[in-house]
Amino acid sequence: MKIYVGNLSYDTSEDDLRKAFEAHGEVDSVSVITDRHSGRSKGFGFVEMSDENEAKDAMENLNENDFMGRTLKVNKARSRN
Repeated sequence: MKIYVGNLSYDTSEDDLRKAFEAHGEVDSVSVITDRHSGRSKGFGFVEMSDENEAKDAMENLNENDFMGRTLKVNKARSRN
């Protein structure tokens, strides 16, 4: 399941995000979206977890919680189309 993670601190690294989600299960991939010109984080990212129950657990436990000084918005990612 692909999970959207919003309201990230601009200092959040992919490793930081991976560690937060690994507390709830196996993480397949992590990406923090950055501006292609400045290289600075855009304040959101995506995490992929193959086990749906672990993904739901992570979403429930991390949504609306403080992470690096920001209140995370965590939910199932919507498709781009």
